[in-house]
Amino acid sequence: MSQLQKSLRLPQIISLYIGAVLGSGVLFLPGVAASMSGPLSIISWIVISLAAIPLALTMGLLSAFHPSSGGVSHFVSEAFGKSFGTVIGWMFLLSVPTGVPIIALTGSSYLGQLFDWGHTEMVLGAAGILIIVLLINFFGVKTMGFIQTLVISLILFVLLFAIFSSMPHVKAEHFTPFAPNGLWTAVPTIGILFWCFIGWESVTHMSGEFSDPGKDALKGVLWSAGIVSVLYIMLGIMVVGTNSYTGGMAETALSHMVLLSFGRPGAIAVSVTALFISIASSNAYVSAGSRIAYTLSKQKVAPKWFGAVHSNYKTPTGGLLFIAIIFAVLLSAVQLRWLSFETLLPFPNATYFATYIGGAAAGLKLLKNHKIGWIASMASLVLTLGFFPFLGWVAIYPISVVLIVFIWNAKKKTTQTVQLNS
Repeated sequence: MSQLQKSLRLPQIISLYIGAVLGSGVLFLPGVAASMSGPLSIISWIVISLAAIPLALTMGLLSAFHPSSGGVSHFVSEAFGKSFGTVIGWMFLLSVPTGVPIIALTGSSYLGQLFDWGHTEMVLGAAGILIIVLLINFFGVKTMGFIQTLVISLILFVLLFAIFSSMPHVKAEHFTPFAPNGLWTAVPTIGILFWCFIGWESVTHMSGEFSDPGKDALKGVLWSAGIVSVLYIMLGIMVVGTNSYTGGMAETALSHMVLLSFGRPGAIAVSVTALFISIASSNAYVSAGSRIAYTLSKQKVAPKWFGAVHSNYKTPTGGLLFIAIIFAVLLSAVQLRWLSFETLLPFPNATYFATYIGGAAAGLKLLKNHKIGWIASMASLVLTLGFFPFLGWVAIYPISVVLIVFIWNAKKKTTQTVQLNS
């Protein structure tokens, strides 16, 4: 049987984690948060950054002690049995082909604003981003890790450049009044910013390809959590300090920050940054999705062709093909205006939340002898369960996936029993 290669080292692991978490939200959420609660949003950034630490620790420790291409699905299987692991596996797998096109459309829309693209051009741009990501994954994790490291380095450079170049435009009066809309607005702001820290679960699916998971998984998640948190907080401070979120500029605050100093060249830099972020985030999730498809196939709970691996590159081509097919269907629907960004967004968010709940619950059992791991798992479970009801009606989606998988498994067992008795 073909085996996935163990070739991801610490720098590549850090870049994969950052790529998964530093998503398209960095382009608009700092401004949106500031418009909701003003300078108080800086406190919201700090609070959510601290709250994200147990999520990151839980996923990092589970990857260190239970490395597998199955990721959270494997952790849940180890803790509660194969049936529950299968549910989480399918949950995550279904979130990838619906969530990644949203990221690609975001990157393409920034380019579209720069070059005045119409609807068709932006859909084609998104398709181009997805094709690039699929090709990166097809040619293997060594190529993918190198490209991911390069892309993340460029993203961090451009974002830090935007932050420091806008410092001369910071004014003290922009920080008063500190809570213009009331102290209570910090709560919904924290809820919005939670989405900036979703992504730790995706790289767990590649832990089976870490060269030294016991040593590098925890280091990778801590380094990336620190880098991402500092970057987000700095962006939050600078958006407020430069007053880049007022006058209808909230969703393009980063662009305004750069335009203050560099004009048109600054707008180009932001657009290129958006493209890099889209590629990096999409890459991390496609990598994870293709590998969970591979794992589900090997566990005989998904079609056999999901488990196909390329003979030379040792990459999960079956999973990549499945994801590519869904990409094509969804982008075609967007092009025909049957679907939109807004109608797609709630579904992957709901399945990501359900995945975190499963991973946190598994951590309570698998990390019970690791004091820090158990505390992190408990905090993660409380956090995710607390937010889940606020998803609204779309919370029915992951619940439906659970019911369908269990019904399918029950039917499969009944069929096997009949066959054995006949």
